Amino acid sequence: MSWMKNWPGAVALGLCCCWFASSSLPAAERPNIILCMTDDQGWGDVSYNGLAEAKTPNLDDMAASGLMFTRFYAAAPVCSPTRASVLTGRHPNRGGTFLYGYPLRHEETCLAAVLKSAGYATGHFGKWHLNGVSGPGKPISGDDPLNPGTFGFDQWVSVSNFYDLDPLMSRNGVSEQFQGDGSDIAVAEALKFIRSSAEQKQPFFAVIWFGSPHNPHRALAADVKAAGGSQYYGEIIGVDRAMGHLRTELREQQLADNTIVWFCSDNGGTKAGSVGGLRGNKGSVWEGGVRVPCIIEWPAKLKPRTTDVVGVTSDIYPTLVELLGLKVEQQVQPLDGISLVPLLEGKLPQRPRPIGFWHHPKAVKSDGLKREDGQVAWTDNRYKLVKIGRQQPYELYDLIADRNETHDLAAEHPEVVAKMKAELDAWQASVIKSYAGEDYERSAK
Repeated sequence: MSWMKNWPGAVALGLCCCWFASSSLPAAERPNIILCMTDDQGWGDVSYNGLAEAKTPNLDDMAASGLMFTRFYAAAPVCSPTRASVLTGRHPNRGGTFLYGYPLRHEETCLAAVLKSAGYATGHFGKWHLNGVSGPGKPISGDDPLNPGTFGFDQWVSVSNFYDLDPLMSRNGVSEQFQGDGSDIAVAEALKFIRSSAEQKQPFFAVIWFGSPHNPHRALAADVKAAGGSQYYGEIIGVDRAMGHLRTELREQQLADNTIVWFCSDNGGTKAGSVGGLRGNKGSVWEGGVRVPCIIEWPAKLKPRTTDVVGVTSDIYPTLVELLGLKVEQQVQPLDGISLVPLLEGKLPQRPRPIGFWHHPKAVKSDGLKREDGQVAWTDNRYKLVKIGRQQPYELYDLIADRNETHDLAAEHPEVVAKMKAELDAWQASVIKSYAGEDYERSAK
């Protein structure tokens, strides 16, 4: 019986696949890994990209000390789908995580489970939003079939969605009341896990998903004052402070050199924040909805530099898999992300293949994905093809000359439109097949 006949168009609850990975890299050489992601922080919501309303000295120092991207994208313009892309390396529509509050399927190959099988201690701290629960953040129960532990996280102090001050969270399934700023709390809990892992001489994989600066924008009074009265930018200040605490502690524990810290946002900014002059906001496939701040810091391996090479959150999974020399058994294919290891090594002048965006602002109907529905974009190193809804024409923009997407070139370059449209159509057809479950059936054989 096919996957679709068992559970059409939805997650197969409680069916957790086990993924096994072997590494060619000696244990002593494996880097520790920390993935940090903010919630709704726009491309312009950092001082190093021109933010004037608040200062982000720790993120600025991180950008000056690591690899800072000028063109890094969230795989989707809203939160849950992008989080799915981080853990799977695939466009979220392939696994049915179309929109916020849509779950992650257990059939997907999950990064935490892969790293756990390779000997890493794994921990999740903060916003989860992959268990199909919408609305403000709530503690995640231990018997939730889609809690972080079922996807390979050994330890988790998590909440279903956004959180800010004094959050009620869940420690491995048991509710616990916390006091203080949510960003400080997430980092403090992650550091407990990091110290414990280091004491046991075990490499660690920590995911820190902040709840800020998502609404309802409740920051500490001192942070609001420092932000000139803005609750929103008070939350940005809280995130920056927490990142500073994390980086300082890693150095004090002599862990920083061999620890990868990868920082980005889950989607573009809202109207409360800044997209740095880009077109659109969260919820759109225009640059303001998907281009996000991104920094990778790894003192032992990465020299400080800025890159214009295009990256996306789907690249995180394949980059780490290649970096660790992992061989993943029964890897679900295809991956939409690429390995950025050549970029880390200074050998990647441009992205070798385009990035597809496909956003459904409304729930996908029971009859499945339709290529004509939603907003789509196809982005290569220079051009971006965009279509917003069934009745709208295809538009073409040169992101190098016109990053704010003000001049439609479709009529001037019909040959570019035709080429990119054919590539986009083929990619969407592949995504539709994935959503129907064909990838899982292939990987099980």
